[in-house]
Amino acid sequence: MTMAKDKKSPRPKAETPKGFRDYFGAEVTERAAMLSKIAGVYHRYGFEALESSAVETVEALGKFLPDVDRPNEGVFAWQESDDEGKGGWLALRYDLTAPLARVYAQHRNDLPTPYRRYAMGPVWRNEKPGPGRFRQFYQCDADTVGTASVAADAEICAMLSDCLEEVGIPRGDYLIRVNNRKVLNGVLEAMGVSDEGQAADVLRTIDKFDKVGEAGVRELLGKGRLDASGAYIDGVGLSEAQAEPVIAFLTSKAADAAGTLANLRAAVGGSAIGAEGVDELEQIAGLLDAQGYDAGRIELDPSVVRGLGYYTGPVFEAELTFEILDEKGRKRQFGSVAGGGRYDDLVKRFTGQSVPATGISIGVDRLLAALREKGRIGGTVQGPVVVTVMDRDRMADYMTMVSEIRNAGIRAEIYLGNPKNFGNQLKYADKRGSPAAVIEGGDEKERGVVQIKDLILGAQIAENATLEEWKERPSQFEVPRGEMVAKLKEILAGQG
Repeated sequence: MTMAKDKKSPRPKAETPKGFRDYFGAEVTERAAMLSKIAGVYHRYGFEALESSAVETVEALGKFLPDVDRPNEGVFAWQESDDEGKGGWLALRYDLTAPLARVYAQHRNDLPTPYRRYAMGPVWRNEKPGPGRFRQFYQCDADTVGTASVAADAEICAMLSDCLEEVGIPRGDYLIRVNNRKVLNGVLEAMGVSDEGQAADVLRTIDKFDKVGEAGVRELLGKGRLDASGAYIDGVGLSEAQAEPVIAFLTSKAADAAGTLANLRAAVGGSAIGAEGVDELEQIAGLLDAQGYDAGRIELDPSVVRGLGYYTGPVFEAELTFEILDEKGRKRQFGSVAGGGRYDDLVKRFTGQSVPATGISIGVDRLLAALREKGRIGGTVQGPVVVTVMDRDRMADYMTMVSEIRNAGIRAEIYLGNPKNFGNQLKYADKRGSPAAVIEGGDEKERGVVQIKDLILGAQIAENATLEEWKERPSQFEVPRGEMVAKLKEILAGQG
């Protein structure tokens, strides 16, 4: 009797999960180089590195993702199982700020106050992916926990400016815009809006200012308006007089900081919290001015409203001001690459006491995309020098050669595939973007020489040289074995 054949399980599909992507050589190297530059600036400002776990308890993460009702919506979460089959929920962190609040609450007796830390790493969001929106992305944060001084906010703005310049965004190509949530609270007070729901509606309307403009905001604060698609959007239902402080607030930006501050004072009317917000902006402007950061780099701008639901004081946003072409070939500004502000209630969830904090988060992938757009990074990363294998039995000789090259600080490798077909070895070097190949057969070994092939020059000659030029400009050199490293350095310098 024949046994039934075991059913083979289907082969897994080799594909990236939806909303995720793989990063290869050059991209990984570019990101690492950029993070290292940003970390250098953070470090120079006296911030300490912190690396916390990628996984937190759902309670520790809290409900801070926008527009999310279920406790685990928006995060990748799973339930731990204890002996009784029940356990708490864990989730991948969705930002670096919630873990900071947990770390500070847990270790506050051992940490200095204020605690200044920076953190870099991937975060995960269980959201619908879209073009350029991935479910895993890098963040790069710096925060100061434990001081209410607006000098901390001013310092973060200055540091952000330095970071952008350090990674290759020149002055004139970026602008850091600063606003204050307290000023907006003052505006709401001046309008007589105390109902939380109505306040949230006003906030959402303000957020549309850059899309619909002053007239659109007026309509949305009042009866409502027809949007571009022809759908009617209900308004907040405020009278024109009630809506006036919002319009004054949104249009208060003047030619200089003094003018903007004067307009904001008028917009908040007699509100004490509003006046406090304007005072804070005035102090920040003065502190930045003292360090030489002018309005060309950092400016007060009341139209910055993103994140106002979350922040409790000063808010900052860095945007890149140069134009790029979108997918349809239309010109548009590159937009925001970093945001932050003061959030004084995050640690309170753990300790019951309010702990003032302020910080910034840089969107690493967006910043990398911007640098590629500007041609500041990108192109090909130079591959390693390849030492070819002419004689299998002399692997030890080739190992000696490759370690000599590496010890001279040059990236190098031995060809470790099947060495039978020499053409394949050169094809491999080509695919690796190798600048040069080293060849030592039995004949060269006897004569104490090596052949070095300049692969970049060789490719250029092959492309467009006449036979005479090709003879005059050899791309292969024979040098004494002892001069191998010196010749490689010379070739690499020439290519550079």
